[in-house]
Amino acid sequence: MATTTPRPLETGMLRTDGARIHYEVRGTGPMLLISQSGEGDAGRSADLADRLVADYTVVTYDRRGLSRSVLDDPSRGVSLTDHADDVHRLLAELSDEPVLMLGCSLGASIGFHVAVDHPGRIGVLVAHEPVTPRLLPGDQRARHERELAHIQEVHRRDGLAATFGLIAGVLGIDPAAPDAEPGVTRRPMTPQRERDFDFFVEHDFSAVIGDTLDVAALAGAPTRIVPAVGRTTPRTVFDKECAFALAALLGTEPREFPGGHNGNTTHPRAYSEALRAALDGT
Repeated sequence: MATTTPRPLETGMLRTDGARIHYEVRGTGPMLLISQSGEGDAGRSADLADRLVADYTVVTYDRRGLSRSVLDDPSRGVSLTDHADDVHRLLAELSDEPVLMLGCSLGASIGFHVAVDHPGRIGVLVAHEPVTPRLLPGDQRARHERELAHIQEVHRRDGLAATFGLIAGVLGIDPAAPDAEPGVTRRPMTPQRERDFDFFVEHDFSAVIGDTLDVAALAGAPTRIVPAVGRTTPRTVFDKECAFALAALLGTEPREFPGGHNGNTTHPRAYSEALRAALDGT
């Protein structure tokens, strides 16, 4: 039987509205975009992508403001609609067909806007623990928006290091008990990652707080949306609450994925298998 050699890694730079977006493409098969969480750039899910390239053409990118994706006017900040427009333009550049998408945390929130604002661009969206307060009842939404604003205040007053524990608590991450597959190495905290974290807290938190998503429109979007949660993420934390609220909106149950909020990086082998099943609907 003939086999197809996966496409080697290719990189590109795309001009969008107000930014230049760095992206990477590799693999063979249906196109799958991975939109990262936190300060994650195109390389964040390299271990996961390595386990997917035999079956999918994997696209990763640096969100605007991170690493190699440069804003024309850094003082302008960002919005979730900006991020979604970047994804829309990137996918339009790479494919004439609806693509698959894994959105992790903020990446899932971006995916919602693509599904609603650019119908037909995404065929399936696996939304892993979205950070979308608008999915929650009013009192919970306001509480979690205040949490994010408080972290920004601490960041401005005390610096980045003071925010790590607060972010971990909001997202249900336990730094004292890291859980990962054998052989997974932790990424070092480089100066570039620190700069990306600073941007994430200062600008992307504001984008989440100021989100304008029409939540009701998600249920009618042509995209098949698959809510997903990490097995070890505490049930009561913000991101997991959002995933369960999304599932209730869609009349389904969230799929359980290996690991916690960052299972795509800590459990790439098992996560890749769970992702395949979710994309296939099995």
